[in-house]
Parts: sequence; C-alpha cells; structure tokens
Amino acid sequence: MRGTGRPRALFLCHRIPYPPDKGDKIRSYHLLRFLAERYDVSLGCFVDDPEDMIHRRHVEALCDLTLLRPLNPKWARIKSAAGLATGEALTMRYYRDRAMASWVKAQRALGPVVEIGFSSSMAPYLRGARAPVLMDLVDADSAKWSAYAQEGGLLSQLIYGREARCLAKVEASIVERAARTYLVSPEEASLVRALPGVDADKVDWFRNGIDTDYWRADARFDRLAPGFDIVFTGAMDYRPNIDAVTWFLKEVWPALTARYGALRFGIVGARPGPAITQFDAMPGVTVTGRVADMRPYLASARVAVAPLRIARGVQNKVLEAMAMGTPVVASTGGVTGTGAVPGTHLLVADTPKETVAAIGSLFDDSQRALALGAAAGQYIRDQYPWADTLARLAPALP
Repeated sequence: MRGTGRPRALFLCHRIPYPPDKGDKIRSYHLLRFLAERYDVSLGCFVDDPEDMIHRRHVEALCDLTLLRPLNPKWARIKSAAGLATGEALTMRYYRDRAMASWVKAQRALGPVVEIGFSSSMAPYLRGARAPVLMDLVDADSAKWSAYAQEGGLLSQLIYGREARCLAKVEASIVERAARTYLVSPEEASLVRALPGVDADKVDWFRNGIDTDYWRADARFDRLAPGFDIVFTGAMDYRPNIDAVTWFLKEVWPALTARYGALRFGIVGARPGPAITQFDAMPGVTVTGRVADMRPYLASARVAVAPLRIARGVQNKVLEAMAMGTPVVASTGGVTGTGAVPGTHLLVADTPKETVAAIGSLFDDSQRALALGAAAGQYIRDQYPWADTLARLAPALP
C-alpha cells in the first residue's frame, strides 16, 4: 500500500483497463488515469484474457491498491446460463464473484469518498456503498441486445430479447441508486433516459477522447505497414465487427474489385476467429490478427471503412482513423455520436451501392480524399482531447 494521504476512490471495471487496444479498455484506461491524478485509487477488475496479466505492473503503478481477478470466459458462460432459471440478466451472473465482493467490502473500510463503476455488470458490487456512486454505463447495453435479437434467428430472438429486457431493468435500477450515471454520447444517454421509471436528470454523458499526441497523421512509426487500399480495424472477436466485415466482403468488395481491378483490403485487429480468418484466402484480403501498432495500417491506407450495421455508442475505430487523417467511409451507426459532419469530415454510406460510390469517389479524386482526411484530423484535435471530454465528469467528483 502506497497511500499518499489523498482522498480514496474505489474504481471497479469488468475488464482490466490496459492495454487500451479496444473500445471499453481505451475509455476505462483514460478514466483510471484521470482518477489517479486526484485520488489514491483502489482498482478492482476482472482479467478475461491471460495475456493481459503481463500488463499488471502498468495498472498497479497508477493505483494504490488493486485486485486483478482472473475470469475464465468458458466457466463464466456456464455460470451465466443459470440466470435463465433465476430470471436474472445473464450479464450479471457472468461477472458474479465472491472474491471481488469480499475485496470491495474490505476497501470500504478504508473510507473511499467516491465509488465508480464501469459498465452495468459491476453495479451489483456497488450496492451498500457508503460514498456517492458514479456509474459509467458507456453504452445502453439493453439496446445492444435488442439489436442482436432483431438480427438473429428465433432462438437468438428469445435469448437476446430476454437479456435486453432484463438489462433495461438493471439500467433503470442503476440510475435510481447512483448519484449520477454516464454514457458515451447524447444518443446513448437518451436511450437510458427513455427507460420506464428513470429520472432523466440523473443521466449524463461524456464522450470518448483521443490521445491526439499519439493518433496524428505526422506520427513516426517503428515499422511500415502494408499499403492496403482499404482497411478495417477493431477487435475481431466482437460480433458487430464480424458482421460488418462479412457484409462488406459479400456485398461491397466484389463490385469494388470489378470496378478497380486488384485491390488490397486489410482486416486489422486481435482475436479473429474462423468467421474472419476464412477471408484470408480471398484474393486481395489480408487478416493480420493482433498488431503492435495500429497507426501504420491507417496511415498507409487510402480509405478506412466502418460499415457497422449493429453499432452502439461511439466507434473508436472511426475516431482513430479520422485522427490519423485517413479518409473514412462509415455507416450511419458507425458515425452516430461522433459529431462529425458527413461530407466534411467523413462520408456516410449504408447500402452496398452507396458504399461503393463513396469509396469510389475517394479513389477517383485524391484531392478530395486528402481534404477530407485533413478536415477530420483537425476536427479530432479540436474536439476530442481526453482532458476536454473528461471535464464533463469532474463536477460530480467530491
């Protein structure tokens, strides 16, 4: 214990907030840094990828006390299935852990002045808090599961629809108990405010930020990346990303290659499963898996795409590509919450025909592509520094 005598904050995350290589971990990492500047932080989190344990020293250096609790996804899924019999949200059962509950109780004896939960799954551990509770739901998960239900077959509709209804009740109860509940965008906040029984005045938002010193067009890299014509970035075990890439390769890619001949498409991101690695056999398509630095792949691409059909919150892949000055073509869902102006900072396309036309317009007019990328980069530098985005949270902290 290295307590500095500053007030203590208890911070609970469903996943270790490092490395910042996917959406939720980017947000939780910067939130942890923000808290560590102000408090002695007690951090409790789960680690669902054993490889992430190599980063524990980085996390511990930011905190006074930590509990990094291993979580086996296979066993957690078995535990969560019991929720079908009890009427609970499966998400809540997935993260239920006695050791975490005991550790939280011990931290309360140290007198934290604020308790902060990251994601709805950590809300049960904040029951009985003696200090004000702030919740960062990030996304309206109930809406996400509802979207999954609409996209799936009959069994998916039943299970995912049930989870959506259960989580809507959880989210409403979180707002009731917490002093303030945050989401990632005004759009996500409006979804939670609309839930039955929710006090809308207790729901707020702060957007994701961007490390504008790291993500920039003139950044220097240790190594160059292949010069892909089109690139898609993101965690490739995430269902919306899998769906987006599959749709793009089936509905858009054939028309593009017919029009422009040989093109190179890079699918860049960690943990691709068979649903994605199968595309590595397609002419011109490369599945990279995890890369040490995403920036060279964006910097060398002619266009970054984000054709998400299932999208919640704000897409970090879009913000990062914009920050790098890479022209972006995204779906309406991929743009929602960014505040970017279509036609000025990026292009929006939802149908295969619209997507082919948007990408083609950038291929055919290099000056337009450069201007779009430059405007996007400036927009991110002006609107997305983390210090500015987290300033919305500061007034609620004791």
